[in-house]
Amino acid sequence: MHVMHKRKIKLTIAYDGTEYHGWQVQPGFKTVQQTLCEAATSLVGHKVHVHGASRTDAGVHAKGQAGLIEVATPIPTENFPRALTDRLPSDIAVLDACDVGKPFDLIGEVTRKLYRYTLCVTKPRPVMNIRYCWHAPGDIQVAAMHTAAQALVGTHDFKSFASAADKRQSSVRTLFRCDVTERHESPHHWVTVNIEGNGFLYNMVRNIVGTLVNIGHGRWTPDQMTDIRDAKDRTAAGILAPASGLCLEWIRYKRDEG
Repeated sequence: MHVMHKRKIKLTIAYDGTEYHGWQVQPGFKTVQQTLCEAATSLVGHKVHVHGASRTDAGVHAKGQAGLIEVATPIPTENFPRALTDRLPSDIAVLDACDVGKPFDLIGEVTRKLYRYTLCVTKPRPVMNIRYCWHAPGDIQVAAMHTAAQALVGTHDFKSFASAADKRQSSVRTLFRCDVTERHESPHHWVTVNIEGNGFLYNMVRNIVGTLVNIGHGRWTPDQMTDIRDAKDRTAAGILAPASGLCLEWIRYKRDEG
């Protein structure tokens, strides 16, 4: 009898998070991870756990979540994206699959991630994009937001932007960029925040965006961002931006940069 060896496959996953209680399996709730585990188990015929590189919150979306499965199956790796997507609901897709070696560490080998946050600041409700933005109509100073965001670039303690539920020992992270840009597509005025870093605390991006929006509305001046950052206290920062505007765009690994 031929014993098939298990192999590790890294997946690239996209999802609309609106209907899900976040990424992580939680008993009694519909989650992205649980839905993927069921699809993978049904495909290969043995129980499969799909590990994720980022625990996105309820309502947060992804274009480039990274997943990892360990399977013993003759199905070729290149067939996994189509075969898994065929077994998934229409708001989740597997975009890519590649073999990785035994020692591959899905979380430990991440070098950078990009989160993108989208706001619509004009009165007409953007119905076609309402699931993928924060509709916050009103005058907003985008240049002030971008100036303030530069205080977050570099290696800092981001405790002011971490939710109390974050129990990780170190709140020091490195942001490689934090850009705020705008574009007008009649009748809408869009504001986009791109935050690229080596890792993120729980709710960190949404707390940063909420703080930037407070600055854009004139509650604080851009130079106060340094004080907010250095306070290392969640109550010093701004509101929590809604989940709907947030998307995990991509995750890069050491192996990608080689």
